[in-house]
Amino acid sequence: MLKLRWSATSPYVRKVMMVVIERGLEDRVERVTTDPWSADTDLPEDNPLGKVPALTLEDGTTLFDSPVIVEYLDSLGDRAPLLPPAGPARWAALRLQAIADGVCDAAILRRLESMRPDGEKSANWMERQRKAVARSLDLLEAEAASLDGEATIGTLAVLVALGYLDFRFGDEDWREGRPALTAWFAKASDRDSLRRTAPPV
Repeated sequence: MLKLRWSATSPYVRKVMMVVIERGLEDRVERVTTDPWSADTDLPEDNPLGKVPALTLEDGTTLFDSPVIVEYLDSLGDRAPLLPPAGPARWAALRLQAIADGVCDAAILRRLESMRPDGEKSANWMERQRKAVARSLDLLEAEAASLDGEATIGTLAVLVALGYLDFRFGDEDWREGRPALTAWFAKASDRDSLRRTAPPV
């Protein structure tokens, strides 16, 4: 049995769980609820970086972080792979995963900064992260046509990133001025693995 350090609000965990579902591996993965911010967490025993997700294999090896974990999971099972074989399609999928993970990185950094006490927050730092997300979404809008077709780790990661923005920054409309990306997300959101991994309301 594989052991996954899991948090319901982590977009990276959500991406991993979507891969677990897509690859038909749910009966092989034990989810271990973990609060990485807890002072007494034992998470560093599995991941010295203190981050989720972390996946412990049956031989005791632990994998981190999410791009490594999803590649391992994609090697299991007998369903259609989410990482294309070597060639242009693979690079396109990995590029999409990188931009989507980057959106999550910037959004999380912005949120954490906003939670600091008054007088310690950096408005410039938060704006830098907001602009990074906006530029990334503009890129995805320009390339929205390429998101159609068979699901890849790239398109799953984009779904997760956009879902995270709705979850944490729902008062900001990322859809404004991005009709193609909005239309794709509305259509692609009907995916079972995305619905089943939604964070708590």
